[in-house]
Amino acid sequence: MMSVSGSTQPFLHVRACLRFVVATSAVVLAASCSGQSGTNGHPGAVAGGRGGGPPVFPVEMITLAPKPVEQAGEFVGTVKSRRSNTIQPQVEGIITSIPVKSGDRVSPGALLFAIDATPEQAALASLQSVRAAREADAGFARQQADRARALLAAGAGSKQEFEQSEALLKAAEAQLKATDEQIKQQQATLAYYRLVAPTAGTVGDIPVRVGDRVTKSTVLTHVEDNSGLEVYVNVPVQQAPSVRVGQPLRIVNDTGATIVERQVDFVSPSVDDQTQTVLVKSTLSDRAQFRSDQFVRVKIVLSRVPSLTVPIIAVNRINGQYFAFVAEPTKEGGLVARQRAVTVGPVVGNEYVVLSGLKAGEKLIVGGLQKLGDGSPVQELQAPPKTGTGPAPPKPAGTAGEGGRGGK
Repeated sequence: MMSVSGSTQPFLHVRACLRFVVATSAVVLAASCSGQSGTNGHPGAVAGGRGGGPPVFPVEMITLAPKPVEQAGEFVGTVKSRRSNTIQPQVEGIITSIPVKSGDRVSPGALLFAIDATPEQAALASLQSVRAAREADAGFARQQADRARALLAAGAGSKQEFEQSEALLKAAEAQLKATDEQIKQQQATLAYYRLVAPTAGTVGDIPVRVGDRVTKSTVLTHVEDNSGLEVYVNVPVQQAPSVRVGQPLRIVNDTGATIVERQVDFVSPSVDDQTQTVLVKSTLSDRAQFRSDQFVRVKIVLSRVPSLTVPIIAVNRINGQYFAFVAEPTKEGGLVARQRAVTVGPVVGNEYVVLSGLKAGEKLIVGGLQKLGDGSPVQELQAPPKTGTGPAPPKPAGTAGEGGRGGK
């Protein structure tokens, strides 16, 4: 038994060694295959050639081309109403009645304030009494003139008496006419004691009360009608030559979004000597969003210049400098990513205006920038084909079915 056991030990040892060699070879072969078909740890990268080159990254590209970019100036505008009226008295006195309140909608001619006019009414009554006396004098003078004319025609009166009666008639009629004019003037003055709405609109704040004494400088209220609004913009004289009638004018909010877009309707031919600005106006028709004397942000499009623009997502900022990746061709016919320093201008929509660093016709990389470095091989990512609505195409012959072993 001892001899048999001793003779089998070398055989068992050889079998164990053969098993180890076979297992090791399998591991090495698997690792080799994995290394050839891998992507060197870059997800989404395409494997290199047989020589073990760097992976090629699929990226999204656009070809740069100039397009018109608006050059706009931003200013502060003031909304004004073309139907805004300041109510001030033209006489002095004590307010006796205020038949309206703040916020009332009034029509033209509606009574707003009444001022005590007792002395003026008494003066008008006195003039009307004087007119009655003047009218009686004129009637008597007319009768005398008619009698003198009849006597002169009959030869019973003198020409001198006739001329005197005619002169008295003219004087009486002139005095009557003067009294009538005084009455008209007094009636016009008396109308100033009743303040009415000159146009339709909404009554503003009323700072006075019944019993207050007012003067010609007292502001009683305002009557506003927001159906006719204009925006007034004072443009500095340096930028005024670029502003013309018909150019787009936009009112924007705090974020720069356009609220209302109109056109320039008026450019003043003169310069304000106090502010050295030129008045620019545009008509507004939206009464819901704006009110009279409101300040607004205004952008006026001064020109449209062809410029290069790039998406904001395609530009990186490093230490205050902006960079972008451009796909450049290689001698082998491929493409590599090159990092390019660029200078950008204002933001237009979701794009930067490029001032320098890029040229028209270059291919800008706009997608897949996460793993790129300067000199990384890239290829343009093709858009996936559109899926049809018909039935799926049949599988080619020899393809393994689900759960099958698959033929070679």
